[in-house]
Amino acid sequence: MKTTVTCSGGLDSVTLAYKVARERQLMGLVSFDYAQRHKKELVFAQKCAEDLGVPHTLIDISHVGAQLTGSALTDDIDVPEGHYAQESMTATFVPNRNAIMLSISYGVAQAQGVQAVATAVHHGDHYIYPDCRPDFIKSFEAMQYCALEGLAEIPLYTPFLNKSKADIVAEGERLGVPFSQTWSCYKGGEVHCGRCGTCVERREAFDLAGVHDPTEYADPLYWKQAVDKETSGKVA
Repeated sequence: MKTTVTCSGGLDSVTLAYKVARERQLMGLVSFDYAQRHKKELVFAQKCAEDLGVPHTLIDISHVGAQLTGSALTDDIDVPEGHYAQESMTATFVPNRNAIMLSISYGVAQAQGVQAVATAVHHGDHYIYPDCRPDFIKSFEAMQYCALEGLAEIPLYTPFLNKSKADIVAEGERLGVPFSQTWSCYKGGEVHCGRCGTCVERREAFDLAGVHDPTEYADPLYWKQAVDKETSGKVA
């Protein structure tokens, strides 16, 4: 099935790109500049496309992103540190981000005769991001069937929807994903900070999956402290 992948350059979406390339016909990657502070991730999306030998379409919606204020990813707000599941991580929510990006991806897919759109939402996102949850995915796909009725019927491929981050790391290891060529950190510094929610989630996932993490972190030990604190809080 001819499939495009909405790819940020992060571990999840790059792993998805490799999965689609192995199991389907990967037609290309679609990425978005939405004025995110960590837009260096887009360099990794481009590298992924080059490695897989497919086109990379980078769509500039930075003027839209500039209006989506109140998020630590698009506004002058500190990126929260700690475990990914903490309530403070909701500060990284960008209003309607997935709905906007997927709508554009669907338009591109229909115009190019692509048969499916893939996105790498996973179970760990559900707590924080409502536009990553199963109800949203099901409803969005149904909406697109209506939007393209009589023109195309394009399913939304989300194989990680009920998978954990550790599951994705394990899948990436199986597929030979070059993890060092993916970017997760929301701070967008020289190297992964090791302290923001996505860095902690990334490092924990490698540990749970029993896979070597090649990522360079500015603070490589903080993740364990954050995980232990979250675990002890749940036990209490």
